Amino acid sequence: MRTPAQTTAIRKTRQHFMDHGCCPPGALDARLERSWARSYQAGLLPSGRLQAPDNLSGQALAQMRARHHKLLAYSAPVMEYLFEQVRHTHSIVVLADPCGTLMHTYGDGYFLGKAERVALAAGATWDEALRGTNAIGTALVEAAPVEVHGSEHYLERNGFLTCAASPIFSGTGQLLGVIDISGEHTHSHPHTLGLVSTAARIIENQLLCASSQRHLRLHLHTVPEGIGTLGESVLIVSEDGWIVAANRCAREQLLTTGQPGTPRLEDVLDIRVDDLLIQLQRRSTMLRPLRLRDGRPWFAQLRADTTIVRPVVQSAIAPPLSDALSTLQHGDDRISRAADKARRILHKNIPLLIQGESGVGKEWFARAVHDSSTKHQGPFVAVNCAAMPEQLIEAELFGYTQGAFTGAKREGRPGLLREADGGTLFLDEIGDMPLGLQTRLLRVLQERVVTPLGGGKPAAVDFNLVCATHRNLRDEVQRGMFRSDLYYRINGLTLELPPLRERTDFEALTESLLHDEAPQRCINVAPDVLAAFTRHDWPGNLRQYASVMRTACAMLDDGENTIEWHHIADDIREELQRRQRYSAPAPALPQNLSELSRTAVQQALESCRGNVSQAARLLGISRQTLYRKIGPMRTTT
Repeated sequence: MRTPAQTTAIRKTRQHFMDHGCCPPGALDARLERSWARSYQAGLLPSGRLQAPDNLSGQALAQMRARHHKLLAYSAPVMEYLFEQVRHTHSIVVLADPCGTLMHTYGDGYFLGKAERVALAAGATWDEALRGTNAIGTALVEAAPVEVHGSEHYLERNGFLTCAASPIFSGTGQLLGVIDISGEHTHSHPHTLGLVSTAARIIENQLLCASSQRHLRLHLHTVPEGIGTLGESVLIVSEDGWIVAANRCAREQLLTTGQPGTPRLEDVLDIRVDDLLIQLQRRSTMLRPLRLRDGRPWFAQLRADTTIVRPVVQSAIAPPLSDALSTLQHGDDRISRAADKARRILHKNIPLLIQGESGVGKEWFARAVHDSSTKHQGPFVAVNCAAMPEQLIEAELFGYTQGAFTGAKREGRPGLLREADGGTLFLDEIGDMPLGLQTRLLRVLQERVVTPLGGGKPAAVDFNLVCATHRNLRDEVQRGMFRSDLYYRINGLTLELPPLRERTDFEALTESLLHDEAPQRCINVAPDVLAAFTRHDWPGNLRQYASVMRTACAMLDDGENTIEWHHIADDIREELQRRQRYSAPAPALPQNLSELSRTAVQQALESCRGNVSQAARLLGISRQTLYRKIGPMRTTT
């Protein structure tokens, strides 16, 4: 509510305007001053008669509402909530179309006289050119929130009102309408403009999300907690990478390059649309850190209301979730190529050999191959050839009859090869199988018949064969440690799985592991922790990383959803942070190669607490070479 002094000042400003055609400097808000000037140029007189047309009614009003049915549908609940906030201020909530015609009002307006009720009824127009300066009409012209108190209205007949209005925009910046709170000027409230501005953004965001069918929707903020709030930026991205719409926050904070035309996602953020499509295929909603093209750090969350299909992407990058192999594909090209090759032999009885370091997920891959095959309803029998004692592996594999050897079970045993009948036999670490046993296995694979120890009746078997090893079997054949004929029998198709440190889908893989550990919770990893994970060598590969994730999830309290440093096991945390310290840039560079080498050796030894073998691995040199470098250093010290 304005004080008498403010009212007097406005009266003097109006008189000055009528006498000189302009307002005294600083007397009015700049938007209102421009509006007064437009009203004067439109031929309106402050005390003149109103020349606005009659209110729309009947069919004309119904047609107008029909044209804006979507805006009305999403605005009505917000208007109802807004009115509850101003119920005791003698106000009504108004929604107008882009021409300033009132489409809907909420509130009884009992505080208004008959004439004023007609002026604020649905169908009335508050176009600035007809009614002079007013919140609805002026907000539409200025395309910005406007508040007008009492005598700030250009027409004196509107001086009984205090009004605050905010325009509503589409995701492409089109002016859709305006939302307004109008009431008696004696009951104005300082937060009214903030309320309508907030309401306008709520309506805009709801309309934007409703119009994003068949598109990707990216929610962004500078902090993770900002996602889902009114302050978030929202981008609507087409499947070919164009930003087709954005909310007001995004237009103000992200799309201010001044370049004409629709921008591409890659021009704004350091992320490709193919990455989002892969994330969508996995139905992942995990928050991810990223950067704007100017280097500013942000956080993003992908959301989509429908499944987006793009055949090119599906065949080249992320197949649809139609088989178990697809669940292993998170964006790494080598994994995707391996899965695609495995699919080609699923129904052709071709043995598969999976190679890779320990812990890269060979058994996971083998299980996915089994679950994707025509024998998926049969058993998956896994045998670790390296973990089973040599004296027992033959009996376990081939089975035995009663009394076949001392200690044999009375009823005998069919053996793992027969148990795999109708399903998949997975021989893990087959490179460690004893040579003598390799001969018997070769015979089974050739004849598809198993004879148990002790001379039992031969039994026919039918299974898919998948073998795995961390060894280079070709080298083992050259060394005489693995039979060449068995190698060629099991090597129908060889696939090499990459170690974790070389995979390009680390973040997506992290999301998948977290979802597997806690499918009912949306767990994230703090950006600095995730960055340290990404830089780590992971000697135990996927098996080690999955164990770390499992432990970290167990350390979370019920109300926590972000994995921080204190959730990580002590030994892993110390190793990661030690690597961070070692990887940090030195304050001053050494002056020559000799000094550089000495500094690197000293830092490696310190970070590894004097462990020469570990320091040598860190430096990428042999232990003998490191000892040679340490010798002169000890002499000089």
